Amino acid sequence: MATKKKTAPAKKKSTSTKPKAHRQFSSPMLDGPDRAPSRAMLHPVGFEKEDFKKSIIGVASTWSMVTPCNMHIDKLAKESVKGADAAGGKAIEFNTITISDGISMGTEGMKYSLVSREVIADSIETVVGCEGMDGVVAIGGCDKNMPACVMAMARMNRPAVFVYGGTIKPGCLDGEDLDIVSVFEAVGEHSAGKITKKRLEGVTENAIPGPGSCGGMYTANTMASAIEALGMSLPNSSAQAAISDEKMMDCLDAGAAVVNLIKKNIRPRDIMKKKAFENAITLIITLGGSTNAVLHLLAMASAAGVNLKIDDFTRIGKKVPVLADLKPSGKHVMMKLVEIGGTLPLMKMLLDAGMLHGDCMTVTGKTMAQNLAKVKPYPKSQEIVRELKNPIKEDSHLVILYGNLAPEGAVAKISGKEGLAFEGKAKCYDSEEKAMTAILDGKIRKGDVIIIRQEGPKGGPGMREMLGPTSAIMGAGLGKDVALITDGRFSGGSHGFVIGHVTPEAFEGGPIGLVKNGDKISIDAKKREVTLHVSKKELAARKKKWKQPKPKYRQGVLAKYAKLVNSASKGAITDGDC
Repeated sequence: MATKKKTAPAKKKSTSTKPKAHRQFSSPMLDGPDRAPSRAMLHPVGFEKEDFKKSIIGVASTWSMVTPCNMHIDKLAKESVKGADAAGGKAIEFNTITISDGISMGTEGMKYSLVSREVIADSIETVVGCEGMDGVVAIGGCDKNMPACVMAMARMNRPAVFVYGGTIKPGCLDGEDLDIVSVFEAVGEHSAGKITKKRLEGVTENAIPGPGSCGGMYTANTMASAIEALGMSLPNSSAQAAISDEKMMDCLDAGAAVVNLIKKNIRPRDIMKKKAFENAITLIITLGGSTNAVLHLLAMASAAGVNLKIDDFTRIGKKVPVLADLKPSGKHVMMKLVEIGGTLPLMKMLLDAGMLHGDCMTVTGKTMAQNLAKVKPYPKSQEIVRELKNPIKEDSHLVILYGNLAPEGAVAKISGKEGLAFEGKAKCYDSEEKAMTAILDGKIRKGDVIIIRQEGPKGGPGMREMLGPTSAIMGAGLGKDVALITDGRFSGGSHGFVIGHVTPEAFEGGPIGLVKNGDKISIDAKKREVTLHVSKKELAARKKKWKQPKPKYRQGVLAKYAKLVNSASKGAITDGDC
């Protein structure tokens, strides 16, 4: 009798949802029968069936019509979407906020500026994390959204590329190049009776000709250069006009670069090492960059888990000269640097001199040295970037000061044109507005040391920039005759004998809050000291009488920020102690 042949049980289809290597974060969200609802939500926004097999690339756009710095970024974001899709990814564009320093400067609204850096970083992290994105392109075009993009990238540590929105072209009036700082300084000139109201209005109407970030080596161009030297943007992304074929191609290439980084499994924290931050510091010193770079690089390093300190700026600054003759301390706008080749020839010069770490990885998937290998030098006729043997200043213009007025440090911007030492008597103001009124009313005299306090991260709150007062001082012709010290900060457009980021801040009981009118103060850039010439006994007596002011805000984002933010000497971040 024949036996019945047994049949093998049918093999069950695998229901494993183990993430694919190129879809580490999107796979758990989109793969398998149980994730059908997630896929259903994406079909209406442009996903086809085959797209669910691709890496999901988030394109974070900081587009906004609140500022010319960002008004064109929607078009740039669409180029990055095209680049990612063409390289085999599937891009999803999303927005975050931005604010305008130039518009809010000198008002209560400016208190939201530094706060926006945290909000933007949080929002990009939130979308990328929530939506399971495998890689990120982030496009920024104004001071705070740029470090914010990189902070979010470092936190999430998913393959990512930053794209700079590009510099603005200069305005022009009567053959003179203009930018936003020209307007601020014209206000001071008008107040001092040096120009007419008609001239002031002419400067106002012609200074900003179109899209792009402020035109000198101010904070936006400084941070773009720093991020490129850090390795987080493609070569020369920091030195392109906002409206140009080069910038459109930069955005297209960035989308493809992220897909390549996913394939190679190169992540932000593989790039953002201590040596990469040293490269960033080196480049911004040679360019004469903004004091805000200290604050932002500290915050970016913290997000990347890198132990960067304000003293690293001193260590590096002793060996690195200022080479670029760029505004605000110099003569030229960023577009002039763009025209002669951008930042790459300068970086090649620094690399050849042993001043950059060439072995640092970058978002190209190659090292810094490999990226720079074929870069040609600047034209011999150019007058914007000097040779190393003929610097504008032999060491850094970013000077970290200590002393009994700033026990935990302060940041000075000293180009050398103002001199390296100052001594004078204090005139104290407990807000930017009060100081500005005094300057415009002609109450500031040669030899004064203007103290603006209660403007720190907690006390402001928000650590407002003092472009209005510094520009009014320059416009009044007092740039070499007075100093300004604050627990707030300065715009990249500020110049003169200025010291900011004084810590501890006045709100926390720092010595800057104990200064009285007429106190003698000395600044020594060589010794890196800022000294209040008051005895320890007298300071102790003043401190005993001191009472912490009540918080200025009890609810909302400014109240939350004031409660969470740490010291400016640590980057004024809100997540350092979480």
